[in-house]
Amino acid sequence: MAKPRINSTREERIENQIVVDAYGPEERAMGWYYYLEDKLHFPFCAQCTTSKVVSPLKKGETVEVLCLAPEENCTGDMLVLIRWQGRKVAVPLCQLTPMDENKSTAQAIADWQYWVAQGYLF
Repeated sequence: MAKPRINSTREERIENQIVVDAYGPEERAMGWYYYLEDKLHFPFCAQCTTSKVVSPLKKGETVEVLCLAPEENCTGDMLVLIRWQGRKVAVPLCQLTPMDENKSTAQAIADWQYWVAQGYLF
């Protein structure tokens, strides 16, 4: 994934709403977790835009996103639970693009994908 240009609006939202007052990796991870928990409207359909070694999804697959994975599983990456081949599986949120028209969901996922593409870490 190519590093996008700095987006000042997105940077400000991340700094002032998501990781505000977060002084370490755990606090930044939880800032992101609670932001996504508040902004994502579940369930929603999404398409896999990139394959990852840690995920069973292939580029182009469409899945139903059920919810965020439990907090304790999101300390290194933001994971969501999907329905895949008859079972629930956790996959990285950054590999999904929402297909629904919910603006809050789309913006929150775009914020997370921006963070990841910039190379920011918890």
